Amino acid sequence: MTIDLTGGLDAEREFVLPGQPDDPEMRESVNAWIWDDGAEFGLPRVGIEAVGDQWETHDIQVNIALADGRVFNIFDAGKVHNPIGADGRPRILGAGPLSYELVEPFRHWRGRLDGLAVQTTVGAQIDGSYRRGASDGPLVPVELDLDLRSAVPPWEGGTLLEEAGRVLATQEEGALMGGPRFEQLFRASGRLRLGDEVFDLLGGGLRIRRAGIRRLAAFRGHVWQSALFPSGRAFGLCLYPPRPDGRPTFNEGYLFDGDGELIPARVTRAPWLRELRASGGDVSVTLETSRGETTIEGETFLSTFATMGADIGSASRLHLQQALARYSWDGETANGMIERSAVLG
Repeated sequence: MTIDLTGGLDAEREFVLPGQPDDPEMRESVNAWIWDDGAEFGLPRVGIEAVGDQWETHDIQVNIALADGRVFNIFDAGKVHNPIGADGRPRILGAGPLSYELVEPFRHWRGRLDGLAVQTTVGAQIDGSYRRGASDGPLVPVELDLDLRSAVPPWEGGTLLEEAGRVLATQEEGALMGGPRFEQLFRASGRLRLGDEVFDLLGGGLRIRRAGIRRLAAFRGHVWQSALFPSGRAFGLCLYPPRPDGRPTFNEGYLFDGDGELIPARVTRAPWLRELRASGGDVSVTLETSRGETTIEGETFLSTFATMGADIGSASRLHLQQALARYSWDGETANGMIERSAVLG
C-alpha cells in the first residue's frame, strides 16, 4: 500500500504562524472532529481560531457529546501559548486550556485540553434554552490527551474539480472557505476525563488547517461530511446550497480506496439540514466520480447544536449541527463526522 500523506503539499503549511500577522483579518486555525469506534462519546469539534486583530487571545471551541444526551461545551477566548517548539520551529497553536502540537507534517499531531466545560444537554441546545457560549450551567473539569496519526492524503478544497476551483477563485465562496485550507483524516487514540468519568479513546477523526482571511456575511448554509473506514477507504465532501442567481456554487468531494490518490467527486444527493434532531437523522449522501455514482448511507448518533447570526457577521439566523454519524459503504461501517447548517423557520 502506497499513501502519500503529504498529497504533494508543502510541509511549511503545517507549521503555525510564529507571531501576530500584519493583516488584522488574517486568521489561522487547527480544528478536529474526533470520534471513538464506539457510540458512547465523541468530540464533534475541538478547535482553536486565531485572528490577527486579537492576537493576545485565541478563540476556543470544544464540543463533547455523550450518548445519554449530555453535552460539555467550552466556547471562550484564552491567552495565547508560545508557538515555538523545542527545535525552535513554530509548532504549537494553543490558547487557554487547549493546545495542538505538530510532531511531523501531514503525519502526526498531538492535542491537550485541561480546563472547565459548561454542562448542558443536546435537548437544551435544540429548544434554545442553552445558547452557545453561555456559562450558567454546571462547570465540569475536563482533561483530554490526543494522539493523531494521519491515514489519508490531505484534501485541499477546489483542487480536485475544475468548476469547484473556479468558484472559489472568482466568487464569494472563496471568502466563505477562508483562504488556503486543507483537511486530513486520521486515526486517534487518547483519554478523556469528564469530572469523575474516564473514557479511553480509540477511533479516528478529521483535522483541518486553515490560514487566510475568512468572511462569513454571505454564508447561507452548507453540508460537510467525512469518514475513515477500517479497511482504509474514506470519503469527504463539502458543498453550499444552490445560489439565488443560478450560478454554480461550491460542490466538491472525494473517495479514497485505501491506496493511491484521492478520487475527485461531485455530490449529487446531499443531506441538507431540515430539522433539529439529536440522533437517528438520515445523512446518506451520493457522490459521482468517473466510475459512476456511489451512495454512502449514514445516520447521526451524537449531536451538538448552535444558532449563528450576528456572531459571524450574518443577518440570517443559521442553525448549526456539529455531529457524529455512523456510515455504511458497501457493507463496511465506520463512524465519521458531519457539520451542516441552514436557515430554518
